[in-house]
Amino acid sequence: MLERIIEWSLRHRPVVLLATLLLVVSGVASFARLPFDAFPDTTPVQVQINTSAPALSPLEVERQITFEVEQAIAGTPGLQNVRSISKFGLSQVTATFSDATDIYRARQLLSERLQSVELPDGVARPALGPVSTGLGEIFQYVLQSDSLSAEELRTLHHWVIRPQLLQVPGVAEINTWGGFERQYHVVIDPTQLTKYGLTLDDVAAALRRGNRNVGGGAFDSAGEAYLVQGQGAVSGLTDIARMVVASSNGVPIHVGDVADVRVGHQIRRGAATSDGRGEVVLGLGFMLMGENSHELTQRLEARLQATKASLPPGVELTPVYKRSDLVDQVLSTVRNNLLEGALLVIAVLFIFLGNLRAGLIVALAIPLSMLFAFNAMLRFGIAGSLMSLGAIDFGLVVDSSVIVVENASRRLSEESSDSDVRRVVKEATLEVRRPTLFGELVIAAVYLPVLTLEGVEGKLFRPMALTVIFALVGSMVLSMTLTPVLASYALRAGHRERETRLVRWLKRGYEALLERALRWPLAVLGAAALLVVAAIYPATQLGSEFVPRLREQSVVINTIRVAGVSLDESVRYGTRIEQLLKREFPEEIKHVWTRTGTAEVATDPMGLELSDVFITLRSKDQWRRASNQDELVAQMAKSLEGLPGMKSVFTQPIEMRVNEMTAGIRSDVGIKLFGDDLEILKEQGEAIRQLVAAVPGAADVWSDHWNARSHTFLDDLTEGFALTGSYQQVQ
Repeated sequence: MLERIIEWSLRHRPVVLLATLLLVVSGVASFARLPFDAFPDTTPVQVQINTSAPALSPLEVERQITFEVEQAIAGTPGLQNVRSISKFGLSQVTATFSDATDIYRARQLLSERLQSVELPDGVARPALGPVSTGLGEIFQYVLQSDSLSAEELRTLHHWVIRPQLLQVPGVAEINTWGGFERQYHVVIDPTQLTKYGLTLDDVAAALRRGNRNVGGGAFDSAGEAYLVQGQGAVSGLTDIARMVVASSNGVPIHVGDVADVRVGHQIRRGAATSDGRGEVVLGLGFMLMGENSHELTQRLEARLQATKASLPPGVELTPVYKRSDLVDQVLSTVRNNLLEGALLVIAVLFIFLGNLRAGLIVALAIPLSMLFAFNAMLRFGIAGSLMSLGAIDFGLVVDSSVIVVENASRRLSEESSDSDVRRVVKEATLEVRRPTLFGELVIAAVYLPVLTLEGVEGKLFRPMALTVIFALVGSMVLSMTLTPVLASYALRAGHRERETRLVRWLKRGYEALLERALRWPLAVLGAAALLVVAAIYPATQLGSEFVPRLREQSVVINTIRVAGVSLDESVRYGTRIEQLLKREFPEEIKHVWTRTGTAEVATDPMGLELSDVFITLRSKDQWRRASNQDELVAQMAKSLEGLPGMKSVFTQPIEMRVNEMTAGIRSDVGIKLFGDDLEILKEQGEAIRQLVAAVPGAADVWSDHWNARSHTFLDDLTEGFALTGSYQQVQ
């Protein structure tokens, strides 16, 4: 088989060259279309089911909503596990499916089953979360103004900015964090209600009747058709106040007679602050599954700049986080490493081969193998990232071509000048092709166990293994086709092969060393065994990590305060942290903003005591207090040590999401604060219980807050976390 391939290639050399040209064209086109990201997306196929119940406590949300949703979706085809969170005003159920399940089929199946869920009156139907992944949060921007209120900013974002960004292809959701959602509140005066002999139901019925438009059909008159309709939808406070509740002796009783009608806002579950300037409205752009994060971020930024023209004066719209910045940084690192590695390999080839033509033939294997790999990566849906492209070893790629060209050059130097070059090249290629092919297959087989990994490990490391295998396959095909063809064109028979001085010097040293090794084999074996034994202890002392840590040029500080803290206090504390960091690190920090609680669409539900402080960093050449990100984080942690009543954990945006997906739960509370061991949680609970018991009067407050169903903290840790607004799941 190998002999026929090589013979056919040398017999049809123009065809091989044409096929190589097609490979170059298709490889360049594939590279242009290849999606790039900083990190492989390890998110499983999962769907979030959110149900809003503003008036229900966590316990009632669990009993009346979360339990019903879990029972309804149980047994869905492909469903692997279900996680749920029950918080004040919110129920979130996360359904995880097998990797073979199509996300849209999973959503359809869940939508059908959710139709049977029976919910309390006044609770909206469950809604599915956006078609995105855990790493789909790729764009964040801040909307702030000195002249507009937080309510006006939220309204501006919801009706002006968000609709324009949703039109960008590839966007799954534009979420809103912070601000006030405007509402009209009718505050009943019980005295006036009693005076007129009315009830709350009478007022509620009047509000329902008076806030709607109705159609009356049409009638014809004088050859023309007229539409009949009744317009009753309110447009402001005055319309609500003028609604008629009842009448007394022919005198109408209006809503304004028994209630105070005012502008209010919905109960808030979250807020956002920025740069120490107080509350702002934060927008978050989510990417559809399978989209190119780099290109989508650039499209969102361009549309955001165009949106500024439709904003009123005095409104600032500032992008604070763009995934494209990190992707550009990663691609620059990968590009530089690949280019430097390729140049180093080419330089070594020229030094050792001592033949410019032979060196160029071997060097061509590097870019052509990469183009072959790009084609395969696009076909198999593998994105270019630090994990996939950074694992390519050019030494392995050129190994077979080096052997083929070197052997062909040696054989041709032994022939006369009138010998058939193609025959000699064919014989030289066949002579070494079998052992080199065996070596390449052994290298490729090393990566096969990686392909069997499942879950997060598989999604992280399979792209790396497949990319290396693609490059090896491309190198193997080229060494059997293009390399012999180019050697038959470029190399000449009868040309004397000359070894470089370096090769001659290395050969003399190796011959002397080999002679001594063969003379004393037992000593060599003993030295090797001693070396193995000596390496055992240092190997046991080496550290380990799941994946190398990527410096994202962004920092996230997960902060947690005492459960039960108000939203206003969390906002004040977040602003104080921002001011402190901006004052301590003005040259290092570009933007700092804080997300507290939960956004409008609860993609990341947190309690009011939890805040994520996001920091984007300036270029390192502007830093003054640190030389690297780890040192800077250590100094930031030291600056925050003096803040009372708060625990903080430093991480990074993508790293935080990967940690959450790896753990399967939100890690801010349990894993990072207390540890992932149940015994540690119990010890913490016992210590807290003793502390509360020692404070006069604190036991009653503790009981009301943590013990809604007369359970102790240790009796039911899971319920305790839910009742505090936290959401760590204890298995």
